[in-house]
Amino acid sequence: MNVIYPPQKIKLSQNQKSIFLAGSIDMGNAIDWQQDVISSLKENQNLCFFNPRRKDWDSSWEQTIENTHFNEQVTWELDALELADLIVFYFAPTSKAPISLLELGLFARNNNIIVCCPIGYWRKGNVDIVCQRFGVKQVENLEELIKEIQAVLG
Repeated sequence: MNVIYPPQKIKLSQNQKSIFLAGSIDMGNAIDWQQDVISSLKENQNLCFFNPRRKDWDSSWEQTIENTHFNEQVTWELDALELADLIVFYFAPTSKAPISLLELGLFARNNNIIVCCPIGYWRKGNVDIVCQRFGVKQVENLEELIKEIQAVLG
């Protein structure tokens, strides 16, 4: 198993399944649910996680196309989302996660998504309707999300 963080080059080993961990980060203020998922699935050596929670994130970076670090982050995320075998979303009830909403909109038509949007998330109704419209699998909590990932991976 390996975990790739931005801005690391995305490179998969042969026969490795990739999972993009989309969802609440909120500039590092959201719970580190990504680490919970990774830790729960660490026994599966054929997994590669794309974790957008950048270790050296600097909230002072101007969020513009001209800012090299910011552009690199967004480009890395889009590339990883497109390459992933599975995209999992977790919308923490205590977060806003506007970029995750954008990403869900971009990839909702794919057949490789699982969404966890617990009661209390500020835009749960929107997420539920998008998932229903496009037949996206939904679960109620983080534990169910991990179980569903395991089921999808076989």
